[in-house]
Amino acid sequence: MTQDQVHIAGIDTSRPHPARIYDYLLGGKDNYEVDQQAGDALAAAAPEVRIGLRANRAFMRRAVRHVVGDGVRQILDIGTGLPTSPNVHEVAQELVPEVRVAYVDNDPIVKAHADALLSRTGGGTSTVLADLRDPRAVLDHPDVRRVIDFDEPVALLLVAVVHFLADAEKPGEIVATLRDALPTGSFLVLSHATSDFADRADAQAEYSRKATASLNLRPRAEVERFFDGFELLEPGLTQVPFWRPDAPPPERSGEICIYGGVARRTG
Repeated sequence: MTQDQVHIAGIDTSRPHPARIYDYLLGGKDNYEVDQQAGDALAAAAPEVRIGLRANRAFMRRAVRHVVGDGVRQILDIGTGLPTSPNVHEVAQELVPEVRVAYVDNDPIVKAHADALLSRTGGGTSTVLADLRDPRAVLDHPDVRRVIDFDEPVALLLVAVVHFLADAEKPGEIVATLRDALPTGSFLVLSHATSDFADRADAQAEYSRKATASLNLRPRAEVERFFDGFELLEPGLTQVPFWRPDAPPPERSGEICIYGGVARRTG
């Protein structure tokens, strides 16, 4: 994508954005040269990153199938990123067409692409321009409330997004605000980058220096705390390729520096 191909108010094309870097590393085309350069630098410092992001995407699909199979009919996906098929609503509605999905992201280009994609779907989806850093505004947004009823079980997806919150931004409090809004029977699906399996300090520093959001790698114990008050499903918090796999794990799975877990609110 060149900077002349899309003109949307509020898009900053001068610095890489996590959603567009993610799109580039997954082989997408909805990104700019600055995003490509940042993605290449990240891949040079962390050679397994492309494998890891594909495994993370596959984890999301398996998790969505699980929560829908367990009866959830509404999904709040925060930090959705650029549309990469199959999207959350496609995975969910393939199983149960009535599932409703609210997509939330803070990048205007994500919303523009999602709006275009979802214009061809029914009324069970919405796209919201909002920021995870203001969880109350996300929860109260009218386009979230239009499709999400917080009196009924909700699957909250925080897939590869919380690691863009610095410690000073109090990610634990942000996630707790979102968790506390969910009734009994709801699920939290979360994945998060870590350095537990390989030293990725150089990759972390390189990414944080260039992108609009810092990359904050956290150890297992810190990631587990995001699930406080919820019951982690088997196999617990694990590297994303090993969460209920439905195919042989990809190459270099042991080096993939992304934890993933699914937990349910039981009380």
